[in-house]
Amino acid sequence: MSSCVGFSPSWTAMLTLSALPRVSGSVSAARFSVFGGGSSLALISRSCTSLDSSVRSSLRRCPCGIYTSRTKAVVEAVESKVAARGWKSAMKRAVLASDTGAEEEVGHSRPFFRARSEEELLSYIRKEVEAGRLSSDIASGLEALYYNYRNAVLQSGDPRANEIILSNMAVAFDRILLDVEDPFTFSPHHQAIREPFDYYMFGQNYIRPLIDFRRSYVGNISIFSDMEEKLQQGHNIVLMSNHQSEADPAIIALLLERTNLYIAETMVFVAGDRVITDPLCKPFSMGRNLLCVYSKKHMDDVPELIEMKRRANTRSLKEMALLLKGGSQIIWIAPSGGRDRPDPITGEWHPAPFDVSSVDNMRRLVEHSSVPGHIYPLSLLCYEVMPPPPQVEKQVGEQRTVSFHGVGLSVAPELNFNEVTSGCETPEEAKEAFTQALYNSVREQYNVLKSAIYGHQGLNASNSTISLSQPWQ
Repeated sequence: MSSCVGFSPSWTAMLTLSALPRVSGSVSAARFSVFGGGSSLALISRSCTSLDSSVRSSLRRCPCGIYTSRTKAVVEAVESKVAARGWKSAMKRAVLASDTGAEEEVGHSRPFFRARSEEELLSYIRKEVEAGRLSSDIASGLEALYYNYRNAVLQSGDPRANEIILSNMAVAFDRILLDVEDPFTFSPHHQAIREPFDYYMFGQNYIRPLIDFRRSYVGNISIFSDMEEKLQQGHNIVLMSNHQSEADPAIIALLLERTNLYIAETMVFVAGDRVITDPLCKPFSMGRNLLCVYSKKHMDDVPELIEMKRRANTRSLKEMALLLKGGSQIIWIAPSGGRDRPDPITGEWHPAPFDVSSVDNMRRLVEHSSVPGHIYPLSLLCYEVMPPPPQVEKQVGEQRTVSFHGVGLSVAPELNFNEVTSGCETPEEAKEAFTQALYNSVREQYNVLKSAIYGHQGLNASNSTISLSQPWQ
């Protein structure tokens, strides 16, 4: 349920690249056990603790830092087994959110998990209001969310729908109320909380029943495998994407978990402040790797807070520079600065235009990291699952509507700034050209996904540059 945004244009004026810190060493570890960053062996070290020691001992690099051919083969074989095992395990248990550790969490017990019916579950929310532990506004939002989620999951036709609804909403209520009582504060660089409660899997399991996988597609899945190889070599990856819903991070991960689990779990999202302050969003955001910024669309909402927001964005920019300096990072950013909205006249959805300064800020950060970097255009079509309000709202606490629907994700080959702008005469013209090239690719991919899902063409919507597949089949 995390909503993510792009840089504010004001960042360029606030902080030049020459002011970025010189970095040596590694980024400090988070206070939680997390899965993120680092080499490809992070996946193995986390998922294969029971592997035979002789296999683990073979995962050594040669002095130059590159896998030998024999070791590389072992690594690839083990990773393949890990991914398959993780996928099968997830499919067995991922329909329910109650397996993420909430009921066993030390010192934490709530009545939600004892509910055996819709009426009983909602009665606990009302009792929390009566006891003064929950405001009536948040309670109303929770009840509305429950009914929306229930209706959406029932649309799936899953025979276990009622069990899924009750279990997932019980855990959602539990996490939301826990944060209302003891609010979690996000750092500029937030790393996904995986234990003692696994917030990442909580988000995955909550969104999974809303996706109609029979009508969902991934474009150019092989490029994601190419990205993983680059990450293993220490390179950085930046995904310039449109942004459609609060569920975007979970949807991306769900569509890639069968083939690219490493990317699914390690991706870092540039996220707006609303999803780290809205009580209904925060637990879902806590399960993602985030770089927290204030969106340009909300920078001026409260005039007396403008300077504070600018300072916070500067801190986040420095955190991003640290990450990129260390290498092996995959960062998702929406250069539009927020979610797509339907055309007010036609009602048609399309990717919002990219902001030139946001794209250029990110490009320069990548180029000045002293680590090879690659920029890819990424397209998402998923607004039906959790559409935003028709207009941008100043107040936190929007009404949520959800539905069961097919979704789409596509990526195109990386774009090289020098190649794209070779014919440009001025730096400003070059910035505009590169931004437009990224946006045009996102639009092209979006139209293919739209034909596949809404035009009912399915895999036949593929063309010479965008090959659709359903890797979970």
